[in-house]
Order: sequence, then C-alpha cells, then structure tokens
Amino acid sequence: MTRAPLIVITVAAHDAHLDPARVALVNERYADGVRRAGGLPLLISSAADDSQRATAFEQMEGLLLSGGADIDPARYGEPVNGAVEIDAARDALEWAALDAADRRAIPVFGICRGLQFLNVHRGGSLLQHVEGQVGAAYPESPALSHPLDVAVGTRLASILGDATAPLAVNSYHHQAVTEERLSPKLTATAFSDSPRGRLVEGLEEQGDRFVLGVQCHPERTESSPAELERVWRAFVDAARR
Repeated sequence: MTRAPLIVITVAAHDAHLDPARVALVNERYADGVRRAGGLPLLISSAADDSQRATAFEQMEGLLLSGGADIDPARYGEPVNGAVEIDAARDALEWAALDAADRRAIPVFGICRGLQFLNVHRGGSLLQHVEGQVGAAYPESPALSHPLDVAVGTRLASILGDATAPLAVNSYHHQAVTEERLSPKLTATAFSDSPRGRLVEGLEEQGDRFVLGVQCHPERTESSPAELERVWRAFVDAARR
C-alpha cells in the first residue's frame, strides 16, 4: 500500500473575527485536496503553541500554504496601500514554517495567499489591490473566473500535460504578484490579464525540489479545471520521496 506522507497545512485560526462554520468549510477543502492525492493532512493555525509548531515542522513531509488574509506589507518593506484584514500572527507562523521547510528541503505548495507568501518570503513584493479579481464570497456560486496562460517548459506545464490552451480558473483574490514584483529566486509559470496589467498567477523555484504556487484555488473543484488535480498529486508524490 502506498504510504501517505504527512502534509502540514497552514490555515486561518478560528477567532472572533471569522465565521467558524465558514472557516471549517474552507479549511476542509484544502485537507480534502491532500487526501485525494494520497496525503495525510495536518492543519495548523496561529493558535498553535510553540511545542505544537515545533512538532509539526519536524514531522512534516510537505508544506501547503493555503489561502487567507492579506500579508502585512511590512514584510516586504512597504506601507499599507490597499492591503486589508492583515493577519500578522499567521505571517509569523508561515514564515517559520517555510524556514523549517527550507532547512529540510521538503516540498512546498502555495495556493492564493500561499503563492503570494512564497514570493514575499523569497524577497519579492505584492501589488496590494487589483480591481475585478474577487468573486462572491465562498461558498456562494458561481465563482468568478478568468483565463490562465501557462508558460511552456515549466514544471507547472509539465504537470498539467504541457497545456497550451488557456485554462479557465477561479478568482478569489484582490492582491497579486506582477513580473516587476516577482522574486528573482522564482520563475513565473502562468499569467492572467487584469486592469493593472499582466499578473503572475503561477510561480516555482528552479531545481529538483518541488516549490510551486498557484493564484487560483484548485481545492474548489466545482470551479477548477480537472487538470489542476494533477498538481495535488505531483505535490503529494514529491512528499513521498
């Protein structure tokens, strides 16, 4: 029987500012994505104490950075200029989680905020607000969607079967990475158009290690192309090695 690697998923905390039922629903979708691909999910939020964090980071075989609140612009040396609902406690958790993942060279997959956090952690920055990218609040439907152009010759393109036609992906974000704000340590792998110009909606690190981010939400299968299931499998397979 194929072994299920332990995947730590950083998620929003259940606090007074968020609807607990909605948080639970959102978080469970990420866990389901890991399970579908054969992994064992372990959810951790900023409510975890130092001992819980240390144990999770020591045992994890893969790290999933999920979607959520905006990253504090102070992390990339800028004042607030469009960022809202900043979650500094989660920023600290995920910075430590990524540092731990880097020390052990384990796979990392970033979704939405997770893609943005990867870019900031690697020295990039963010466009703090882009109009027209946020659909109805999840789980309301239908989701807002737009075309995604995947760059050939990238890890993402290989995972997706070297897709050349644009994919129709969902959109739940108001911040973004642009080519000018992309970390020099990362490579852009997918793009979409916006009122603020071309946005980077896929990125990855070069080399054998799986470090990859997508701006859309592949855990929301009702509004995602079937090809994105391959990214879950590639991530979990990388964590088995």
